[in-house]
Amino acid sequence: MAVIVILLLFDVITGQKKHDKYFSPLAIGLLCVHTLINIVPSPNYDIFGGMYYNTPMIGIVRTVLNIGTIIVFLQADIWLKREDTSFKRGEFYVLTLSTLLGMYLMIGAGNFLMFYIGLETASIPMATLAAFDKFRQKSAEAGAKYILTAMFSSGLLLFGLSMIYGATGTLYFDDVNKLITSQPMAIMGLAFFLSGLGFKISLVPFHLWTADVYQGAPTSVTSYLSVISKGAAAFAMLTILMKSFQPLVGYWQQILVWIIIVTITLANLFAIRQDNLKRFMAFSSVSQAGYIVLGVLGANSMSMTSLVFYILVYIAANLAVFGIINVIEQKSGKVNISDYNGLYKVNPKLAFAMTISLFSLAGIPPFAGFFSKFFIFAGAFKAGFWLVVFIALINTVISLYYYLLIVKAMYIKENDEPIAYFKSDCYTKISLAICLLGVIGLGVASIVYDTINLFAYGI
Repeated sequence: MAVIVILLLFDVITGQKKHDKYFSPLAIGLLCVHTLINIVPSPNYDIFGGMYYNTPMIGIVRTVLNIGTIIVFLQADIWLKREDTSFKRGEFYVLTLSTLLGMYLMIGAGNFLMFYIGLETASIPMATLAAFDKFRQKSAEAGAKYILTAMFSSGLLLFGLSMIYGATGTLYFDDVNKLITSQPMAIMGLAFFLSGLGFKISLVPFHLWTADVYQGAPTSVTSYLSVISKGAAAFAMLTILMKSFQPLVGYWQQILVWIIIVTITLANLFAIRQDNLKRFMAFSSVSQAGYIVLGVLGANSMSMTSLVFYILVYIAANLAVFGIINVIEQKSGKVNISDYNGLYKVNPKLAFAMTISLFSLAGIPPFAGFFSKFFIFAGAFKAGFWLVVFIALINTVISLYYYLLIVKAMYIKENDEPIAYFKSDCYTKISLAICLLGVIGLGVASIVYDTINLFAYGI
């Protein structure tokens, strides 16, 4: 909140010249300071009568979301320097941080009302961000589609919460857990709750808005929407299901099993058919959402740890891909996969960074994406969902195929009109370096960790 207030005052007080020069460094610097403060472990506490609480794990998740937001801010600088967006620079940072504040409320909520307030605080500014390029028809259309879909999903969620309140007489997570039973009203409330949250995570069949919004929204907004928003909603889903719906674990696990299978399979099949890279990454994001929710099934501490690790790795890999898409779009206006034919010849560094990131998303060792998927699969397998894990493994092969289509375009296919050579701006270089360090560094750290465990157990 303090960061938002400081940026609002700076936006109002300073002139245009200082605004253009100092606003981006100030926003990034303040968020970095906030992240460093947040890293310091704080004791468990609750406020507002237990409606909001803090734990070390919530602090870790906030830090992960902050890191992803910093990377998005770095990548957005080149877009915000355009004539048609530079005068709205302050609005972009304030709106983005407002959604981040809403996600803080979501993941730290101890009451369904606080959770809903956080969800709406995160969703409404997001519609404004999707329509940020108001002079482009597709951006305005993306904002309209997002807010309309969010409105219906919010109605479903509220309807479900009213049923939960009717069945238990309370909205506090801990109290719901003690009072809820497998009566029809409670089960219907659970189903509507999952439906409303499924929109936020882009799970099938609540994903229909994803491709159009991702394509129409500015690329920096799309990257934020695809990872930060999704990660916060997935963590909130896991904590609420564990805290409030543990007595109904058999019901929500069966619901999630079918949602996961359909989400991963359909998204992979649709991704193969895409040529526009932003629509391609939209269906890739839907598929990744299925893998993320697979980490929810175990409903234990191992599941929570593997879920947070998966989100961290996913942020690094996905933001690297979107960073490259963004800089190429700003320099050349090209966003189709076919436009990337022969990219290696004109810009080998970007092609290499894209390849590493796609390999991580596909789960190829030794990159971090392999280990994040392994931990997710191991947790689900340990919980007894071996058939779901088997289907997810088959879909991993399909995802490898369509990720390699981009690699093939960059390294093998010829292009009569290739993307002209250009130098990336400093902020983009820094963001890509952070992402690649995360993809490679987390992979190496996972190898070291597993090796130490093997020796510890005498294997």
